[in-house]
Parts: sequence; structure tokens; C-alpha cells
Amino acid sequence: MTDTIAQSEVRVRFAPSPTGYLHVGGARTALFNWLYARGAASNGQGKMILRIEDTDAERNKPELVEGIITALTWLGINWDEGPFYQSQRTALYREAGLKLLASGHAFLCYCPAEKYAGGDHAPDPPASTEGAAKPTQGTAVRRITRCSCRDGKPSTPDTKPAIRFKVPLGGTTKIHDAVFGDREFQNDEIEDFVLLRSGKGDQDFGQSMYHLGVVVDDIDMRITHVIRGADHISNTPKQVLIYNALGAKIPIFAHVPLILGADKSRLSKRHGATDVNMYRNEGFLPEAFRNFLALLGWAPGGDEELLRTPELLQKFSLEGVSRTNGVFDRPKLEWFNTQYLQKLPIEEVAPQVAAELKRHNLWKEEWSAGVGHEWFNKTVDLLRSRVRLLPDFATWARAFFTDDFPRDPAAIAKFWKDEKTRPLLDKLAEALAALPEWNHDACDHATRKVAEVGGVKAGMLINATRVAIVGQAVAPPLFDTMVVIGQQKVVTRLRDAVQVLATPVL
Repeated sequence: MTDTIAQSEVRVRFAPSPTGYLHVGGARTALFNWLYARGAASNGQGKMILRIEDTDAERNKPELVEGIITALTWLGINWDEGPFYQSQRTALYREAGLKLLASGHAFLCYCPAEKYAGGDHAPDPPASTEGAAKPTQGTAVRRITRCSCRDGKPSTPDTKPAIRFKVPLGGTTKIHDAVFGDREFQNDEIEDFVLLRSGKGDQDFGQSMYHLGVVVDDIDMRITHVIRGADHISNTPKQVLIYNALGAKIPIFAHVPLILGADKSRLSKRHGATDVNMYRNEGFLPEAFRNFLALLGWAPGGDEELLRTPELLQKFSLEGVSRTNGVFDRPKLEWFNTQYLQKLPIEEVAPQVAAELKRHNLWKEEWSAGVGHEWFNKTVDLLRSRVRLLPDFATWARAFFTDDFPRDPAAIAKFWKDEKTRPLLDKLAEALAALPEWNHDACDHATRKVAEVGGVKAGMLINATRVAIVGQAVAPPLFDTMVVIGQQKVVTRLRDAVQVLATPVL
């Protein structure tokens, strides 16, 4: 076997096929490549290449490429070179195919064309109930029939030929995988796979097939580490054969475990969103999503779960990648998001909230600087312990950013049912309007005094007031809420509630 490339050189690639948007599994693969290139393994000097494997013209769509790039950008996964498009590199593949033909490592095949998937494609592995990635090596012997074209006897000589790789007869092809260890494949179980399809019209040869394109690109782009899903292990011996035939060094292969749904089947739409952009639209923080993804099939050692990106970069290694499939746990992802919302410095959370408010036309430019900026940060800090996703700031917490907010009918029915509610809210509005200082203690004292004089428990008035000023039964502590909303708005909203209670229900 040709020697593998030196460990000291780090050049990785992420090579999605634009036949769909960026899947969670693809995003995890991209993240692992990025962490390896940017992290301790390369002292931050590694290079990441983005390659779009768009040779499947019938299924590829430009908007899918845009969706992949948008998702990678949101995740913070940047690349150093590319994007390169395989559809623009056909001459390179044909040159390599002809070289293999001339050297005797390939042959012209006149048999009827077989259909092969394009792009970075791998077959689905057999179902596993154990949760462990079990790459197919073939437990039963595959009976490979070699066609007569291999021996220079065309089966249908009047047709245009394809170029097939001439797999050695007998013996084995060995690979070493950084995750799964040594693997050995019987050559007699590997078919003579197509390198270049037969041509159409005046073309001598047509589309390059996956195995040739991926190897030629990885050689040309000087890829040192191929980090991809475990479903590609069965592809690897074919690619190693091509590397050897071209006299090229073999990269270090690292196949990462698959991501399963909660039912331990292959993650799919029936388990919920699989397109990364859907999680962006739902309002997850990109760093929380990165942290969650990184731990699907990799462990840093120890019990740490919350690992900010610099820590991931420092700790990530191929040695920490598991052979066991990861399980996509939506509640766990939401837990990560709430932890990041609560624990990140407010200076990092506030811009994300601002962007969300802008999307809902709730943003005011006065919050960008000065006193307004201080108020905005304080308000976000007050709210963030009670939200799960960014849109909560524009929906559940809407009343903190605009006077145009609804009051929850269920909260009204529960906390405004006492006949004393209307006069008490009226008196509280007067008491709060008269306060010379607007702070937590002053609001607390005034509210409890009105409740005491009115002969009710403070909790009754506090709950009724909360519904009046934010429209919700649940919100941050009332007096902190009053402070950030401001004296004038609180008084105005209380008086509006009094008018609502005075209006007869039809």
C-alpha cells in the first residue's frame, strides 16, 4: 500500500452534494473537519476546503448550494479555499480516467450502463439495534461476475464504452481508519466499478463517477485527512485502489459514527427537522448548536458538556471520536440552548436578540447606543433565564419591547376574576404615578401598601398587575419588570387594564 500522508500536514475538506439542504449529519461532519483543521491537531494552521459535489445534474439545484452555504455560515464554519464545483472539473477527471486506462488499471467496458449515484454518496448501512456504527464489510461473500470486456472481449462492441476500474483478482485491500482501526476487504468481493460513463453524441466519455472524482479532487487539493460518515467505509477500499493506481499518497481516513433518531433508526424527517437552516429559523444559538453537535459521536473526556468553541478547538481529537452512533435528542439540544442563553456574557446574547427583534419589526435604533443600549442589555438579562429560543423575546416577552401586545385570556380569567381587581389596579396606578423615585423597592412598597389598604393579599395584586403590564401569568419578578418597562408605561398599562375591566363583556 502507498504510504499515508504525514500527520503533521493538515488539509481537510467538506464535500456536500447539493441534492438536499445541509442535513444535521452533514453539519456534524463539517464541524469535525473544521475543529480538526482549526484546533490543536494543526496548531490552528490547518486548511479547510469546501467542495460541492454537483455531478448529479438532474438532482442538483442552485438554491440547495445556497442553503448549504447559508447553514455553514450560520454555524460559524468557515473555509479557506473554495467552494470548488465538481461540475467545473470534468477535464481533470477524464484525464485521470485515461491515465488509468493507459496504465492497465482500467478497461473499456461496452456493457449496458449501470446507474450510480453522484456526489458524496454512500449506501445506507444495515440497520443496527445496538446503536453502534457497523460499516459493511460483507459478512456473506459477494459473488462478483467479471464481464468479458475486462479481457478485451467487448460484449456489445458497437456501443460507446465506459471506463471501469480493473480490480485486482485475489488478495485483499487493507485500510487503516483513525476511528475504526484496521479493515481488510477481499478484492474478489469488489466489483469493477465505473470511473467514467459512456459518452453521448461526440463525447468519448461522459460523467465522472463518484469514486474517481473524489480521489482526483482529494489528490489535487492535497487533502491529508478525509473525515466523513461511517457509511463511507465501504467506499474506501475502491478509493484506496485508485490512489495506489495513480501512485498517490493515501490520506488518513477517519469515519465518524452516524446520527440516529430517538428510536435508533437513521435520522430522517420523521424525527423532526433535519435541515440545519430550520434550527436557525427556530431561534437556536449557533454556538449552542455547535456544542450539541460536537458531542454527537465525540467526547472530550470527563463529564463536561458545556464547551465553548475555544474549548472545543483545544480538546477535539480523532482519538475522542466514538465508534458508537450518536442519538439526536431534541430536548437535550433545547437544554444546551437555554444554558447558553443564560450563561453567555450579555454582550454576546444581546446582538442575537436584537437581530430577532428586527425580524419581527420590534427593534428601535435608540437601543443601539448610550442609555438605550444599557436599558436593552438590562432587559435581555432580565428575560433570558425564562426563554428557550430567540423568538421567545419577540413573542412571549413582546410587552417588554412594544406597547402593542396581547393579554392572555387564560391569565385574565384566572387573575382578574376578583371584583376588587379593577379598583385596586386603579389605586395602584395612582400610587405608582406619584412615586418620586422609580426603583425596585419603591415599586414593591407601593404595591404592597395598596394591597394592604384594599384588604387583599399582596400576591393577588401582584398577579393581576403582571397580567396588566405584560399580558402574561408568568414573567420575571414583577418589580424588576416594572423597573425596566418604566414608570410612564407601567402607569399607562394599568389604566388601560382598568378601562378593559370597566368595559362590559358582550
